[in-house]
Amino acid sequence: MKHPSSRAFFAYWDKKRGTARAPDRADIDPAAVRGLLGDIFVLSCEPNRGFPFRVAGTRVCALAGTDLKDRSFAALFTPASRSEIEEITTIVADETLGAIAGITAAREDGSKAHLELLLLPFNARPHTPVSVTGVLAPFDDECGTLSAFTLTSWRYLHQPEKLLPRAIRKLQIARGLMVYEGLR
Repeated sequence: MKHPSSRAFFAYWDKKRGTARAPDRADIDPAAVRGLLGDIFVLSCEPNRGFPFRVAGTRVCALAGTDLKDRSFAALFTPASRSEIEEITTIVADETLGAIAGITAAREDGSKAHLELLLLPFNARPHTPVSVTGVLAPFDDECGTLSAFTLTSWRYLHQPEKLLPRAIRKLQIARGLMVYEGLR
């Protein structure tokens, strides 16, 4: 993560989840991330509607040039990037994995702006709509209204796996040779 807003929000989200894969939506206190609210958004996990915005910070709305509430997140992206961003958002929600992405967008004068997108899941609870939160932050302070968002790079943020002492002992014994029981 390169952008300070992404790093700060991820640190807060990570602290709130503790040992769980993701925090509950109710665990996120907007007052605790007051300085980041302009860059934060929440998406409803409705792929058939393009993952509409439930809430979008003022800076995110300014980047799009409109109020984003109930508008499609995927529609911000070019047709070439749209299916990929929909797939990434689905995996973030379904697999409870975070994702970080690099994005370019077109400024009004035709030049490119570079942004960072952080997508983080909430813990799925029964009888509660599934949603995803995140940060969309430009690297330049004066971007103006942007269009034609294009996905340039991305990766998932895998939670470090905790190895049990037995598994570590097995790895120390193996040293490059792996034996699978039951195969001939």
